[in-house]
Amino acid sequence: MKNILKTTLLSSSIAIACSLAVNAWASPQSDTQLTETSLQGENDRNFYNVSQRATPPTDFTHAAESTINGVVSIKSFATPRSYQYGNGNSFSDPFFDFFFGNPYRRRQQPQQQEREEQPLGLGSGVIISDDGYIVTNNHVIDGAEKLEITLNDNRTFNATVVGTDATTDLALIKIDADNLPVIPIGDSDALKVGEWVLAVGNPFGFTSTVTTGIVSAKARNISSITHGRAMGIESFIQTDAAVNPGNSGGALVNINGELVGINTAIYSQTGNYAGYSFAIPTSIVTKIITDIKQYGTVQRAVLGISFSELTPKQAKEKDITIVNDGLLVAGVSDRSAAKEAGLEEGDVIIAINGTETHNTAQLQEQMAKYRPGDKITVTYVRDNKKHTANVTLRNNQGNTKITKANDIMELGCAFSKVPDETLKQLEISYGVQVSGLTDGKFKNAGIKDGFIILEINNTRVTSRDDVEKIYNAIMKSQEHDKVMFIIGIYPTGKKVYYAVPLSE
Repeated sequence: MKNILKTTLLSSSIAIACSLAVNAWASPQSDTQLTETSLQGENDRNFYNVSQRATPPTDFTHAAESTINGVVSIKSFATPRSYQYGNGNSFSDPFFDFFFGNPYRRRQQPQQQEREEQPLGLGSGVIISDDGYIVTNNHVIDGAEKLEITLNDNRTFNATVVGTDATTDLALIKIDADNLPVIPIGDSDALKVGEWVLAVGNPFGFTSTVTTGIVSAKARNISSITHGRAMGIESFIQTDAAVNPGNSGGALVNINGELVGINTAIYSQTGNYAGYSFAIPTSIVTKIITDIKQYGTVQRAVLGISFSELTPKQAKEKDITIVNDGLLVAGVSDRSAAKEAGLEEGDVIIAINGTETHNTAQLQEQMAKYRPGDKITVTYVRDNKKHTANVTLRNNQGNTKITKANDIMELGCAFSKVPDETLKQLEISYGVQVSGLTDGKFKNAGIKDGFIILEINNTRVTSRDDVEKIYNAIMKSQEHDKVMFIIGIYPTGKKVYYAVPLSE
């Protein structure tokens, strides 16, 4: 009996131990703990390092539930005369298929409805503060006269535009609301290729839609698939999360429900999802949005170089053997941060502040994080030796001053219709007259009251709207020297030419 009892107790103990072990092994949360308690023997040491990794989570419910209320639907409206994309191309331009957010196509309106507001497009936005600030894409709101924001709880608000940045395709808008759900901002630099992400937005007008995928690549430049057409600063997170028209401006979040990017573009020949999508990383988003809130415009730092990506042919020609890639300096601008730091033509930039820059996209992403006046280190190769330079960044005017938000009011005048008798007397058929001149750019350039503007930068001017459109186009351009070249005439018949510098 004693032997039978011992055997029974032993069997029960073994059964209980095995059951506990199986349950622990089957539970993903216990995976690391099991490793630490059961693999302590000498013979198991090789397995210890491999098996202590926790099982990756594949349950997306937490990330979806914590972010879905932080994404809004954006409807934009404009009168038919404004049915133009920001660069002057209509929405039927095939290039717009790379920007998703407009299921509408330009269509003829009856003459009597020409001035009525019509739907311009659909997109998404991400709430970044509980008092109503929302980040979206510039192309979602560009050209809109009215913005209608719908929250996930179906509340609707009109939004105002705080600021935009066409270079990064970002915009900051605001609604009058409090205690809104906010998506916390994560670290896009910490993202790894292969990591799970979720795209949250409103494709085709279907609100609160969540799709999943992985990070396919980082620091992706997509000019090559848009036929070389420049899209500003390009350093996208590439994912295979399904996104479609209406997702533009929505959230890309990690498995913890943290914002890591703003969905912006897709690669497609039809305008709908075809396998890859692209998001602006939060490393760029946070800098741009902070600048807009704090300064009213983006504080953009530049090195002051022209460059190309180092190719094997160039490396062989220049006998560069220490590196296989990087940014080959083709020229250094005068009065630039690069010139002050001692960079020269032929140098190969390989890192900014210790972060490697193998290609253009990586350099752009790093530079987009800084403002004029910030100090960084640039690692470069010269004569097959690595060097490090301390650089104080400057703006595109060659100084470290804060750039002010620009407005047409800085011209310091009003614009009025030219009287018919004046047009007849001067034998001209168009123009806009300067009136109410005060201190400003025009007065500084020597322009006087009564001057009639005929052309600005080779473009005919017939109204104040024309002046404003040309002014905005100049200010949004990437040219270092922002100048209005004006051709006009005074009521006396004297034709005059003026150059009006718009830069600080």
